[in-house]
Amino acid sequence: MRKARCTVDCCVFSSKRRGSLSLGNRRRPVSLALRNNDGSLPLRPFPVKEPRVFPAWLDALSLAALLLGAACALLVSVDAIRHPQHMTVMNVVWPVTALFGTVAVVWAYFRYGRMAAHHAAQARHGTPPNKSETPFPVMVGKGALHCGSGCMLGDVAAEWLAFLVPAVAVWFGWQSLFSEKMVAVWILDFLFAFGLGIVFQYFAIVPMRGLSPGKGLIAALKADTASLVAWQVGMYGFMAFAQFILFGHLLGHRAPVNTAEFWFAMQGAMIAGFLTSYPVNWWLVRSGIKERM
Repeated sequence: MRKARCTVDCCVFSSKRRGSLSLGNRRRPVSLALRNNDGSLPLRPFPVKEPRVFPAWLDALSLAALLLGAACALLVSVDAIRHPQHMTVMNVVWPVTALFGTVAVVWAYFRYGRMAAHHAAQARHGTPPNKSETPFPVMVGKGALHCGSGCMLGDVAAEWLAFLVPAVAVWFGWQSLFSEKMVAVWILDFLFAFGLGIVFQYFAIVPMRGLSPGKGLIAALKADTASLVAWQVGMYGFMAFAQFILFGHLLGHRAPVNTAEFWFAMQGAMIAGFLTSYPVNWWLVRSGIKERM
């Protein structure tokens, strides 16, 4: 045992003095000792633990908020299938907005959205009770959510597209007009949100007014352009605050699109969009430019 220990000690001592490892009568340089048999370097000789980007409590909170939104959207979707809305597009609006509005949207749906169900309209000879029994502030809120559902779907599609295909952000000015990729993606966000928002408004306003396709498109643009812009302003403002201040400055990392933290922030951004668009929708509904829902 003493002889074996002496051999190992001599091996280490020899490697320190001569820069090689002595194994019996064979000597291998230290640079070769860590290589594979074919002389190549190992890809990862030792396991490396990836550093955590965000604290564990924020991961848990973000995931819980997203799961709550998904559960609320599923609950509303199931009920909307059983009790379809008199205005068909609202069957999409309610579940989509429940993704960020969660419990508040679920309450609004069961308290007021059910009044606009198709069976309720049939019971009143085609006129659902929501027209007469829904308070005006709630009507305005429904109009804002109707606008926000298109914004929500457009923003989600645009963010994932720019993440999976980064060249899209370059097409919209990243590295040429804007140093920040997020600003270039915002342009794509707006185009997607505006397009889907107008589509949602078109399929709401045309059946209600009995308009032709051309007149329906013009009416949809009049009814939702200002609301869409106001919504996106609120969304952009909150996402900038979250990415630059909350994540970037306080936590040291911005949230990538493929993290729960990013979509948790997007939930807050959609709520901010609702708040900034609510006064605009109040004016639009009050003046008759936008239909009461």
